Order: sequence, then C-alpha cells, then structure tokens
Amino acid sequence: MAKQPMLKFVTVDQATPEKRPPDLRKQDFQEIYAEYATEKAAEQAGRCSQCGVPYCQSHCPLHNNIPDWLKLTAEGRLQEAYEISQATNTFPEICGRICPQDRLCEGNCVIEQSGHGTVTIGSVEKYITDTAWEQGWVKPIVPAQERTESVGIIGAGPGGLAAADVLRRQGVQVTVYDRYDRAGGLLTYGIPGFKLEKDVVMRRNEQLENGGVEFVLNCDVGTDISFQKIREKHDAVLIATGVYKSRDLGGPGAGAEGIVRAIDFLTASNRKSFGDAVPEFDSGDLNAEGKRVVVIGGGDTAMDCVRTAIRQGATSVKCLYRRDKANMPGSQREVANAEEEGVEFVWLTAPRGFTGGDKVEGVMVQRMRLGAPDATGRQSPEVIEGADYVEDADLVIKALGFEPEALPSLWGEEALEVTRWGTVKSDFRTHETALPNVYAVGDIVRGASLVVWAIRDGREAAEAMLEHFNSKTGAVAAE
Repeated sequence: MAKQPMLKFVTVDQATPEKRPPDLRKQDFQEIYAEYATEKAAEQAGRCSQCGVPYCQSHCPLHNNIPDWLKLTAEGRLQEAYEISQATNTFPEICGRICPQDRLCEGNCVIEQSGHGTVTIGSVEKYITDTAWEQGWVKPIVPAQERTESVGIIGAGPGGLAAADVLRRQGVQVTVYDRYDRAGGLLTYGIPGFKLEKDVVMRRNEQLENGGVEFVLNCDVGTDISFQKIREKHDAVLIATGVYKSRDLGGPGAGAEGIVRAIDFLTASNRKSFGDAVPEFDSGDLNAEGKRVVVIGGGDTAMDCVRTAIRQGATSVKCLYRRDKANMPGSQREVANAEEEGVEFVWLTAPRGFTGGDKVEGVMVQRMRLGAPDATGRQSPEVIEGADYVEDADLVIKALGFEPEALPSLWGEEALEVTRWGTVKSDFRTHETALPNVYAVGDIVRGASLVVWAIRDGREAAEAMLEHFNSKTGAVAAE
C-alpha cells in the first residue's frame, strides 16, 4: 500500500491572535487540503497501468475515456484531464460522487483484479471536475447559433438534464417541465446530501438556466398542463419522468402510523437541508431522532435511508433483507459504510406484518433461507416455518424499490405504448417511442436504474433528435 503523504501544518503565532486575520485558520486548512488532494489524485492516477484493454472504460455506461484522463492527472495536466472527462459525461462531478464504481469501472480495474487495490477512479473524477469549477474551466453554455426547433422535456432528473445540456449547446430551444420546485429529480430530493452535496446539483441547474434552458417547475403534467399541449407546443418531446411509485407492503398492521415510504423520508430530510419548512419532519413523523428504526429493503435507497437515520440521531438502525449479503442489490461499498456507521443488517429476514395497533411498535419478522435458483439463476428466498420473531421499531421505512406510474392513463394518451411492467417502450438506439417525435429515457424505460445510465440515455436521445432535425432541414450536424 502506498504511503500517504504527511500533512504539513502552517505555524501560526498563538501569542498574538489579534494580528492574525479572522479567516487565516480556514484559509490555511483549505490550502493544506488542496495540496493534499492534488498529491493524492496524482498518486492514484499514476497507479493506472494503462492496460491495452481498458476494462474500466468498457464497463462504464458512458464509456468515459478513463485511462487518458488518469494519465493527464498523473502528469498534473488537470485542465486537459477535465476536458476529456466532460467530453463524454454531462455531470462528471456527480458521477464521481454517486456512481457505484465498485460495480462498474473500479470493480473491473485490472489492478483490482490482480489483488492490489483498485485505482480510485471516482474520487479522481470528482476531484478534477471540482477543480475545474474552482478554476473557471467549466464554460457557460453559449450556442454558436440559435435554432428554431423546440424540445419539451418532462422530468428534470439526470436523463432530462443531460438531454437539455446537449440540445441547448446546439442552439435548440429547450423547456423542462417538472413536478417539484427545484430541478434535479432524485439528485435533489432522493440522494442524501452527505453523498451528493446539493450545491453541486444546484450549480448545474444554474448553468443550464443561464444557458437558456427554460424550467417550468411545480408543474404536474396531466394536471397543470396536458401531455397533448406539450406535444403541440414543441417539435419533439422527451419523457424523462423517472419512476416514483413506491412498492408497498401488506400484512397485519401495514397501515399503522410510523410506517413510511423511503421517498417521503429522504425528501423530507433533503428539504430540511435546504432550509424549507417541513412540518412532517418537525412533528417527528419523518424524523428518526431518538427512535428505533427498521428499514426494509436491500438496494441503494435502503442504504440511503439507514445512513440518513444514523445522522438524524436514531437510537438504533436495523436493515431487514430477505436474501444474504452476497445477493443484495445495493452497493457493497455502501453496506460497508453503513456497517461502520453503526447500522445492523439482519440478513435472510422478511416482514409479514406489524405490531402496535394504530402506532407501529414492531415488525413481525419471518426468517428466510435461500432455496432453488429461479429463472434468472438467482436463489429464491423461502420462509423457515416457526422461526418468526418481533423486531422492535418506532419508525419503519419501506425501501422496496420503485415502479412506473401509469403514464398513458394519467396523461390521457393511450397510444403511448408501455411494457407489461408499465415502463415506456422506446427504440434502444434512438429512444423514440411509438408516438412520432416523442422520446423516452432513463428509469421510465429501464425501470429503477443508475444515474449514469439515465445520463447516457439522455445524451443519446438528444443526439437522435438533432439528427432528425438536421435531416429535415438538410443541415450538417455539428461536431
């Protein structure tokens, strides 16, 4: 393991504090940290073997040119590294923070595979883009020429915003419609601030708005404006709503007070961090402070919930998951982080009901075992009869995943084709749906997935729209 550099502290005259500027200590710390971060980024980037077959790149949904920007970082050429990084990724500083690198680029690094520990690709990606913002290398969106075509984007999550960025840079007129009061989707209200600082997301929103993207917020399509009206107003429409319908639990006592949805719990916490008035948080309904918390689920949303509950001051936090640790869908890195923070994982358990009457007091738990593999080859959990017990709880958070809303009926557009799971059908290359000039990307097509896949989809859909516009006008697509 490489030896970490020693931190060099600046000597300050302790005897004469009045001679010291008030912000000197803070300034010194920032300078020391910047020096340390630069040194660590170069050290990690220099570990890249520059292998002939870059598995890190092939396992990145955006196919980021990781070896090249690692090489430039190792050489201290950070601006060039940033330029290569952002060429294929609309939001590299966001992906650097929240991508499950252990399942993607870092997990497939040849150094990791050989047992020497992966290059910390995500941390380097975050560092070079944060540096780019600090140094002014991130340029505003200024199209070389304005176009007459207009695109309406429904959903201000990562897929919609990535498409907006690509289209606006080519001069297309872009309007983004979203039901929330801030753009960003789950980046803003779903992912906790300790994983993704909200000023990072707001900075990108501001860049898009300053670049000419129009945001129509607090706008629920199907209620405040019809889908048909949006189609009439624009030359093309992109559906990027994500999936927000929470999977639910049944069983005795399932409607008791104190059993809440993960999205409600996380949104309340994030709104509080913005300084919003959140009555449900202040009342304790969506606040884990002083409570015995049980989170049900094993995905990344469940990990966000358990780690948020710890930070809110829960007296205990337990996570129930019906399979074992090796078979859970969430990031193993996130599980390790949660365990270090004091979360207890109770593997091979599933709820069958709740105790306490009107107010939840406990979860009736069934112990499970893994049985025969299902059609996908994954072992199916089976109930162990007679092994039930009660897990005490004051707050139960359901983190069982998300499903798509019934868009055809909600929007009065039955011609919008969906799969048997309710996701929108679209071409896997162009992302166009059965409706002419209507495209769909992200989770509303894939089901609940990763931010990086939504970014890729949004970029591809934008490029397909530009190609379509250019074919109609006879224009040549800009490089």
